[in-house]
Amino acid sequence: MSQIDSAWGAGPSERYEALADHFRPVFARIAEGAVQRELERELAFEPIKWLKEAGFGAVRLPVEAGGLGASLPELANLLIELSEADSNVTQALRVHFGVVEDILNTKDAARRERWFKRIAAGETTGSAWTEAGNASIEAFGTRLTEKGGELTVTGAKYYTTGSLYADWIDLGVTGPQGEELSVFVRTDAPGVKIVDDWDGFGQILSVSGTTTFTDVPVAREEVVDDKDRFKYSAAFYQLYHLATIAGIGRAITRDVARAVGARNRTYTHANGPRSSQDPQVLAVVGRARGAAYSAGAIALKAAESLQRAFDARLTGNDEAEEHANAIAELETAQAQTVVTSLVLDSATSLFDALGASATRKPLGLDRHWRNARTLSSHNPRIYKDRIVGDFAVNGTLPPYQWRIGQPAAEPARQAAE
Repeated sequence: MSQIDSAWGAGPSERYEALADHFRPVFARIAEGAVQRELERELAFEPIKWLKEAGFGAVRLPVEAGGLGASLPELANLLIELSEADSNVTQALRVHFGVVEDILNTKDAARRERWFKRIAAGETTGSAWTEAGNASIEAFGTRLTEKGGELTVTGAKYYTTGSLYADWIDLGVTGPQGEELSVFVRTDAPGVKIVDDWDGFGQILSVSGTTTFTDVPVAREEVVDDKDRFKYSAAFYQLYHLATIAGIGRAITRDVARAVGARNRTYTHANGPRSSQDPQVLAVVGRARGAAYSAGAIALKAAESLQRAFDARLTGNDEAEEHANAIAELETAQAQTVVTSLVLDSATSLFDALGASATRKPLGLDRHWRNARTLSSHNPRIYKDRIVGDFAVNGTLPPYQWRIGQPAAEPARQAAE
């Protein structure tokens, strides 16, 4: 059934339905096992494999490079549909699609050709940027060193989302001269150890735990200066969360509608013999659907700003590109609070349409709130609200990059104590 017939609205392009129809059988297959995987902590190796086989990871690549040439709004809509099936799977591929975006933007022709081949072949990339504990916000403790003409990387990362499923890892490091660099290493390289120790209450299958690197060899061509990464990365990664959360909104609507339709029990003080005929219950379902519709529409509108940022790089006008990047960051920021609030509210109110039995673990209905809450905690929305307000009042543009860690003085103070 098309998006229009499902009342989710038209897709972002005339060809979107044909594009989505290529992947919808895989999405449906993923959805079938989503609750079981969540309940049993069954890692999503098979769903990731199915998506690789379908060419999903290459959907943004040009057709001549083995992809489908999807626009950013088309990608966002596909991510919404995948997230309705299982948001864990979407989240596990977040950095992969960021790397694809980076390769599409690179001016290094050899790097672009090398990575186009890998992506078209189904290879994916996971994340290794954040360092937990008392890591500094100023520089990574994970370091790239050179000895005897050979480069190696050593350190530890947390929140290494998707790396256990991936072929490559995008790794943030401090270089030999203290510079900020990215390196790419294979997940099966000697010295790489990936552990599924993510203990968050949501996105439990995104394998966002620890990865350690011990004298891992690094090829020189896989070292990239951070200044050369794609410029709208902050907005892109936020858009990715928005699309994922919007998809959770659709999943909430699907699950509560099915549960209400199948429910035979009612209350003496209800408004009908069945929940499916109770106007108050139907109103709860309707509000959830309206929230999901709105969240999706907002995410797709924000995706248009990302497409403009992507296109701006082709103009050769640095000022225009910088402006488009800043506006994209603002549009995704001002969308965040609304989208997350809509879906988090629905994830709670869905239980108002059902009975106490809806809280039983085998149903897995709690996963929607847990997953949406976890995703919305990555980039605190209170700061996004402030940034948007500062722009509205003072015309202040948003910061280029988000980092997390202790201020430089904090470790020194702790050492003194």
